Amino acid sequence: MGCKIGNSLTECAANLSTIKLETSKVDAQVNFTQGVLDGIVGEELGVLPGMDSICSVLALQKILNFFSAGRSSSQPEFDVVVYDCNNTEEILRLIGATDRARSYLRYVRDLAEKTDMGRLASPSLLKLIYDAARPNGKTSEGRLSTEIWNEIEQLLERVSIWFADPSKLACFLIMDPRRSISVSSALRYWGCTTQAGGQICGAFGYTEDPSEMHQDVAQKFLPLSFSFLPFLANDSSADWIRALSLLSQNTKEQLRNTSTQVYPSVSFDSVQKSVTLFMPGFDKSEIKLYQYRGGSELLIEAGDQRRVIKLPPAMQGKVGGAKFIDRNLIVSIR
Repeated sequence: MGCKIGNSLTECAANLSTIKLETSKVDAQVNFTQGVLDGIVGEELGVLPGMDSICSVLALQKILNFFSAGRSSSQPEFDVVVYDCNNTEEILRLIGATDRARSYLRYVRDLAEKTDMGRLASPSLLKLIYDAARPNGKTSEGRLSTEIWNEIEQLLERVSIWFADPSKLACFLIMDPRRSISVSSALRYWGCTTQAGGQICGAFGYTEDPSEMHQDVAQKFLPLSFSFLPFLANDSSADWIRALSLLSQNTKEQLRNTSTQVYPSVSFDSVQKSVTLFMPGFDKSEIKLYQYRGGSELLIEAGDQRRVIKLPPAMQGKVGGAKFIDRNLIVSIR
């Protein structure tokens, strides 16, 4: 980017700031252990598996404040935040983490409230976890366990809604239209992102020589909009101003209007008693359908993602059948 990227926000150009997230540094910045583990300094802790993703979320929360219960009255510091993660699988797990955590929370809460061991141990463990996260700067002092359970569940629900809102979190597919494996991977990631609970808002081709033949690739990604990104050589630092000037008008519109380019991932037909799930990038043999909880929800497994679909009260019942047609899984309910 033409500047040295460090552990604090650095202005690289007009209207462009960058920061490099290092797990060993984030704890000191977000004070994750302060007040919970007395005598332990964040920088003394080693990096364990999974800590990179957790610390990334905490660092992004500090910038974006997606734990907030409502819209902040203050003007945000940035119009757009671009998160460049280690790999695509990591960001997919981040997107799906809160929804999965809500499911685990329900099971753990039932265990904590319905067993002697749970009733004995859960209050202390719950307050320890709550004080470590400290949503909205609060502590557990003087609060009942029921209040903490409810607040954690509401917080996870807010973050899930935030991740599913394309005006808040917009995901895009990027591929080399000349390479079939790149196109196939993009289609696959489209389905995986949908499974994780995110929204793909468009697709971009990245190639040195855009041509008419590449427009055939765009047909595979309908109804998503498709445009090309300017090709920038990797043998020199990127020129931010030049890169912006090379963006086509279609690309600019695609990046700007994210909330108008979404395709519903789930639709319910109460008359036909059917559920339609949009699952691009998968074929029928890769999709597994389960039903638990007395017919109140469906569990869809595809790729390495699992997704829970809660059925409306009027449509709850046993699965009568399922068919896969044109990238859609149609489930009928008896």
